[in-house]
Amino acid sequence: MNNSIRSVLIWILALGFTLSLSVYTRLTGPTKPVRGSIELAGQSIRYKLIRTHNTGQTARIEIMAADPSIGGTYSYRRYKSYDSWVTLPLHREGERLVAYIPSQPPAGKVLYKIGLEKGSDKADLTDEPVIIRFKGAVPAHWLIPHILFMFIAMLLAARAGIEVLAKGPKVYTYAWLTTVALFLGGLVFGPIIQKYAFGAWWTGWPFGHDLTDNKTAVSFLFWVIAVLRLRRHRDKPGWVLLAAVTMFLVYLIPHSLLGSELDYTAAEDTLPAAQ
Repeated sequence: MNNSIRSVLIWILALGFTLSLSVYTRLTGPTKPVRGSIELAGQSIRYKLIRTHNTGQTARIEIMAADPSIGGTYSYRRYKSYDSWVTLPLHREGERLVAYIPSQPPAGKVLYKIGLEKGSDKADLTDEPVIIRFKGAVPAHWLIPHILFMFIAMLLAARAGIEVLAKGPKVYTYAWLTTVALFLGGLVFGPIIQKYAFGAWWTGWPFGHDLTDNKTAVSFLFWVIAVLRLRRHRDKPGWVLLAAVTMFLVYLIPHSLLGSELDYTAAEDTLPAAQ
């Protein structure tokens, strides 16, 4: 096998691994909508319940229920609060039943649950309340570079790890590029995204316990050590492989887990009604 074909195959392998990890991160994150279906009076009703929304806007949750005899209620209260549950009837708008969750400040969370009924038949959509977190809107010109550089960092990390295993000549190059991409995506654009969304530049250690910030810092530290070690000892690339493995292990932690959230128990205000 010539070097060109070998290089292409390695890049395809690295890309496949990176895409798989990206999909996993997307599907396991706490902002992924809750989807499912229930049976009500012999009808199957599918639903998608959102778990993130921009602050300043009432969150609208829609349930497709074409049968006009189907109705229901929804209840909500703020997460980490002393609020009582607020229960309201679902609004019918054509073939949809709609619930409205009042907007919260950035990092504010609301618990909500929805129940449907038709005649004497009743069914809750979920066994446990769903948590929706509100966040500030992030401009695309900041969000896109963040996502792009983080994806490139994961791709280059996979390529660097494979280069170590294949005993290739470009381990240092890929390790250095990974470190730069991770720095830009996670430690430059990342805090900007955090500031727009939740009003703080950094909520990881030592200021908080945000796992997204913490896992970015841990990954970057390992890559810095790997590059410095490899710069002195080009024949000992073990730290690069360790950095790659560490990066992928920490990225198995769902994105935004233990992220920013308001504690309403410290305040005396009351839950506003949905508009």
